[in-house]
Amino acid sequence: VSLGNICRSPIAEAVFRKLVTDEKVENKWMTDSAAVSDWNVGRCPDARALSCLRNHGIETAHKARQITKEDFQTFDYILCMDESNLRDLKRKSNQVKDCKATIELLGTYDPQKQLIIEDPYYGSEKDFETVYEQCVRCCKAFLEKPH
Repeated sequence: VSLGNICRSPIAEAVFRKLVTDEKVENKWMTDSAAVSDWNVGRCPDARALSCLRNHGIETAHKARQITKEDFQTFDYILCMDESNLRDLKRKSNQVKDCKATIELLGTYDPQKQLIIEDPYYGSEKDFETVYEQCVRCCKAFLEKPH
């Protein structure tokens, strides 16, 4: 989960989906991404995010959406990009009866200890590549963890 669901979280979603497909465990995972805000609902990911993913042989048909109460009841994990997202998600989860999701920073799993995945929106292609690399490291480590 990220603020607008057009940069970081769609990259993380696409990376995780490719990893579970490559490992042939996609039937064990339901993968999606969402925003805490409603700013970009229905929009495709940022062109720079799509370009970065394509450069790594990954395609996505993601459309931005806002997180719902049902997400907190459906998903086992809701992983987010920064402390602001974490605060917003924890606040929203407190309003949901039967919240089963563990809410945490995706960066918690980074072997390089980069806890925050910075928003590349106002940055360059290099910043999107940094996000991609962080997402790969974090998603691999998350997937290796026993669930």
